This record gives sequence, structure tokens and C-alpha cells, in this order.
Amino acid sequence: MSRITVKVDGGGYTDDVEPRTLLVHYLREQLGKTGTVVGCDTGNCGACTVLLDGRSVKSCSMFAVQADGHEITTIEGLATDGQLHPMQQAFHENHALQCGYCTPGMIMQSIDLLADNPDPTDDEVRLGLEGNLCRCTGYQNIVRAVRAAAAGGGAR
Repeated sequence: MSRITVKVDGGGYTDDVEPRTLLVHYLREQLGKTGTVVGCDTGNCGACTVLLDGRSVKSCSMFAVQADGHEITTIEGLATDGQLHPMQQAFHENHALQCGYCTPGMIMQSIDLLADNPDPTDDEVRLGLEGNLCRCTGYQNIVRAVRAAAAGGGAR
């Protein structure tokens, strides 16, 4: 076992984990952060994307021990005081989801995208989200939501 100390969604945690435990499994199974979903376990779909020190990472492609000493934000950590994060609100208002499975990862990746490029074109949004897969929407409303969040300062 290895002991890790992390800050997740504003709370501090110190836990013992098996060195081979993936970050996604630590978040879900030990911390109960089930909004971070397991999609492919190979890093291909992006459904498990979280922010690590403000940058997007696929939590199924890193070990929990690699997050030791870092700050993690999950989809659950975005809404504050009962208010959706601007990106969550934009996804809602622009109907940017259907089944919702990819949505947490899409939102987290979109926040990172706007941190780098606060006013992306449609093509830049598509390029920025290319590591996140959606089987339902056709992406048009996702692109629209990211652009709407950008217009409203959605990188917060």
C-alpha cells in the first residue's frame, strides 16, 4: 500500500491505495465521486476526464499514486452553492447531451480547452475535444455549448 494525500473538489484526503489503483477507481470507489465514469479503461473515450491542477487528464490512464500532492476537480466539484458551472449550464441550455455518459468528460475537457483558448472557433472546439468520444449527439450541440460558454466566460 502507498499513502497519498490529495485535494479533491476542495476537500483534503489522505488514503492508503494499492500502487496499481487507477485514479478513476480511487475517485469512484474510495471517494464516492461516481460522476467520473469508467468508459473504456484505455484512455480512448475521455469519459473519465478530470482536472488535475487545472489541466485535463484521463483518470483511467494514470495511477492514484501519481496524483499524490495534487488537486483534482471532478464533475461533482464544478457546481457551487447550488449553481451550475457555466460550462454545465451551457451544455444544459444547448442540449449538448443525450445519454449523458460522455458528458462529464466532455465538460471537463471543454473547461481545459477554454483555459487555453477562451474564444475558439467551431473547428478549434472539435480539435480540442478530439480525444473525447460521443456516440449519441453528432457533436454539433456540444460545439455550440462550448462556444456559448466561451461567450459567457465559461472557463471559470
